[in-house]
Amino acid sequence: MDKSLIRNFAIIAHIDHGKSTLADRILEVTNAVDKRKHAQLLLDDMELEKERGITIKASMVRLNYECEGKVYILNLIDTPGHVDFSYEVSKSLAACEGAVLLVDASQGIEAQTVANYYLACESNLIVIPVISKTDLPAACVTAVQKQLVDVFHFQKDEILLISAKMDLGIENVLARIIKVIPPPLDKENRPLAGLVFDCLYDTYKGVIVFVRIIEGKLTPNMQVKFMQKLTTHKIEELGVIENLKYKKVDSLACGEVGYFMANIRNPNEVAIGDTITELKNPREACLPGYRTVKPLVFCGIYPVNSGEFTRLRSAFEKLHLTDASFTYEPENSQSFGSGFRCGFLGLLHMEIIQERLEREYDLNLFLTTPNVIYRIKKTDGQILEIDNPARLPSSSQIAEAFEPYVNLLMIIPVRDMEAICDFAKSRRGTFQSSEFLGEDRIRLNFFIPLSEIIVDFYNKMKSQTHGFGSIDYTLADYQPTKIVKLEIALNDVVYEAFSSLVFKDRAYQKARGIVSKLKELIPRHLFEVRIQARVEGSIIASEKIRALGKHVTGKCYGGDITRKRKLWEIQKKGKKRLKQFGKVGIPQEAFLEVLKI
Repeated sequence: MDKSLIRNFAIIAHIDHGKSTLADRILEVTNAVDKRKHAQLLLDDMELEKERGITIKASMVRLNYECEGKVYILNLIDTPGHVDFSYEVSKSLAACEGAVLLVDASQGIEAQTVANYYLACESNLIVIPVISKTDLPAACVTAVQKQLVDVFHFQKDEILLISAKMDLGIENVLARIIKVIPPPLDKENRPLAGLVFDCLYDTYKGVIVFVRIIEGKLTPNMQVKFMQKLTTHKIEELGVIENLKYKKVDSLACGEVGYFMANIRNPNEVAIGDTITELKNPREACLPGYRTVKPLVFCGIYPVNSGEFTRLRSAFEKLHLTDASFTYEPENSQSFGSGFRCGFLGLLHMEIIQERLEREYDLNLFLTTPNVIYRIKKTDGQILEIDNPARLPSSSQIAEAFEPYVNLLMIIPVRDMEAICDFAKSRRGTFQSSEFLGEDRIRLNFFIPLSEIIVDFYNKMKSQTHGFGSIDYTLADYQPTKIVKLEIALNDVVYEAFSSLVFKDRAYQKARGIVSKLKELIPRHLFEVRIQARVEGSIIASEKIRALGKHVTGKCYGGDITRKRKLWEIQKKGKKRLKQFGKVGIPQEAFLEVLKI
């Protein structure tokens, strides 16, 4: 195959700027799908993606497109735009030579636009600027062009204008891709080197591995070695995804993107970012893969039915195969039995994983309060990394505590600057710098604790900017802090699911919020329920849920009062016994609502 006719590219943008819609129009223009049978967002095939209107998993498809008498092979990768899924973007870019940077004509440059642009630059990709949704009444094309010129230093004449919804300008984008994105380098004579950039698990065929061939050539029946996992497998099926269907091929040459199956039944034998090479003629070192992303948010996930623990482990193995940014390790809880301590890139990432487990694997789960990783220096000099409140040493053993901070980027309307600055400072943020993006938008940079933004910061910022604000953040370093363990007890029984590590000065505020919310959500029982928030053994907030009353004397119509007193005494003893031995029933929504406080 002529390498000069191959183009590998990704579509990158902020969330909801039209990436998947553009990808669908490209599929139509290249005749990969029938326009008459067209369904919205073809590459967003996950049910959750269609429901939430966001891309969660990167998607890949191979297209054939004729231009100036030549048939080009375009390998298109559609990527997510939400900050929690930046890992999916980075692994997609590792398989490309170029990227289409999409900006909404009515929204302009947003935080993830900036972040994804720099990801592309770090990967040394050619970036094609495109302004989308130019048909909207609120489109400000001239202003957005100026933003792209001022912020990213593009030339005005290289910025393309499109409306994917109206099918305007799509062929101009394809022509520009062919013209400016370079073909892959021809290194077919070298030993095989393939970059594993995605995987999925098939019940019948095992692990399906998606690979970009960087050097050499991959053929069926070849014995390959995963250089990081040190496992070997025989290629049983080789192919590409063409017209949204799996198509077998005789080989994948240098520069091509495709998939292979090798009867791999154990998901732990494959790692995204690994290098495959031929067993008989191996290369000396692994390819420089894309950067691995460490989880930022941790919580416990437990099956409601303890008998589903094995099914939960199997589900985690398959999810981790497709999403390496999600981590898990077994743990035991006195309250909930066997479960897993899981790591995520953010709260949306955590919600998506939970929904996928419940929908795709039919599991009934509950989650504990999310935490970040704190570093604790003990009085004996030992350094601990704590992501679970149960592992926090007593205050007498702690010499110093440190928490992770992030560099927070916000792009907001100028009119909301004062309110957003006050909001960020109320979350212990420190103002760093600002930069105007045109007349009505401004870029703000804050240095802020990660624990302050992982739960509700994004939603509240969106609310204060009436939906026009956006954020991105990168991990900076650890700073000294004062943390305490906040415990929630129901009738003197501590429930670990509600325990969390909090900044000392915020402990009362959070405790009051949790006990008030639990009072609303926990149904009344036949006995009184005492809700207490404790720090280091001291009660700092409490509420009571009154017992349900039963009219035990309703059948008495008069006579001696001692008969009624006898019934009341029997009822009182029964309630006392229930209070001692009765178990407080906590609805699942109580766990979920407490996560948001």
